[in-house]
Amino acid sequence: PPLVGLHAASLMCFFAAVFGAQPGVISGAAGATAVVLAPLVASHGLEHLFAAVALAGVLQVAAGVARLGKLIRLVPRPVMLGFVNGLALVIGMAQFEQFKAGGAWLQGPELHTMAGMTLATMLLLRAWPRVTRAVPAPLASIALMTAAAAGPLKALGLRTRTVGDLASIAGGLPAFHVPAVPLSPGTLATILPYSAAMAAVGLIETLLTQQLVDETTGRRTETHTECVGQGVANVVSGLCGTMGGCAMIGQSVINVNASGRTRV
Repeated sequence: PPLVGLHAASLMCFFAAVFGAQPGVISGAAGATAVVLAPLVASHGLEHLFAAVALAGVLQVAAGVARLGKLIRLVPRPVMLGFVNGLALVIGMAQFEQFKAGGAWLQGPELHTMAGMTLATMLLLRAWPRVTRAVPAPLASIALMTAAAAGPLKALGLRTRTVGDLASIAGGLPAFHVPAVPLSPGTLATILPYSAAMAAVGLIETLLTQQLVDETTGRRTETHTECVGQGVANVVSGLCGTMGGCAMIGQSVINVNASGRTRV
């Protein structure tokens, strides 16, 4: 359900900001960790997912306490650059699916509207900072293009898909939820491999993002504290019925470029 990801985004962002080391890093429901957990959901359901996320958080806290985060500083700079640019390519290629409907490419006015709004949004992202930095360019672009879609474009009979068309986002706020799984060695044996993989993938992406933000802001922060912050965020996420996550480099770069330097 979409709410599993939406709740994860809010909980991860809040608790990682409170307990983490680098205020510029943005955490949320990330694709890197979702891919790791997808087979578990397919075979055992959501409750095992929640338990695995909470256990992954415990493992991340343990890694932070053991100060294993400092090992990320051994990663060569070319590897970090490859990671950043490779991720940009993956994100960019994934967007082409939005130009399809039912497996076929959009045609006619629908394609022209989609392409035009996409290009206009990209141009706004580049031009807006020259106007003002009081309002971040991504927020301004979203607000202006949403207004355009709901106003002039709609009046002209040009319609484009919205987030609400993709999936229902109705629901309430996150609530405490103990995963409904048997407390047995069998359950632990089932979720531990996924939890360990999620903890490792999440910390690698988080610490690489932290290094990039440290370099951009000129402020070196403690890796072990960031590990603990991510772990706490995932424990809370798992106990509130969400999919957890890790730091997200794209959102972190946007935040830093928009002068985000504090935990608020």
